[in-house]
Amino acid sequence: MSDVIVIDGDMATFQPSFGAATVVVRPGPITASGKAKVTGKLACVGGDESSVSVAGCMYTAGPYSIPGTGTLTIAALAGNQQAQTSQTGGKKLLLKGGTFTARFTVNVPAMQPPPGPGSPIPDPTPTYSGSGSFVATDTTVKAG
Repeated sequence: MSDVIVIDGDMATFQPSFGAATVVVRPGPITASGKAKVTGKLACVGGDESSVSVAGCMYTAGPYSIPGTGTLTIAALAGNQQAQTSQTGGKKLLLKGGTFTARFTVNVPAMQPPPGPGSPIPDPTPTYSGSGSFVATDTTVKAG
């Protein structure tokens, strides 16, 4: 089945729920490396999803209510987010598709307020999994 092609500058959006963590998400642009152009912009190909990185996102997790920060990235594409047959430069085109698997990597851990005097307790979880999707600016050109 065909779908719209993801092109340079399109945005990856993230859902705020990352398991036990709630992240204050922001969209991140994708940088294309494909050879073909769609409406004057380079088409994205498999591997370009690794260019998406949104640093400095605040989060909390359960009892760790003092916000920490981390970075959003794309961990894995859904099966319908790469063209089955359409390629450029020997790589499959990226499609808007469904929902990708996202990763939130903790840079500064959220903290749990101490029960009494003392230091806050840091969140011990280094990464959280969530989801997201692409927002395609051009919806006219499709590939399969």
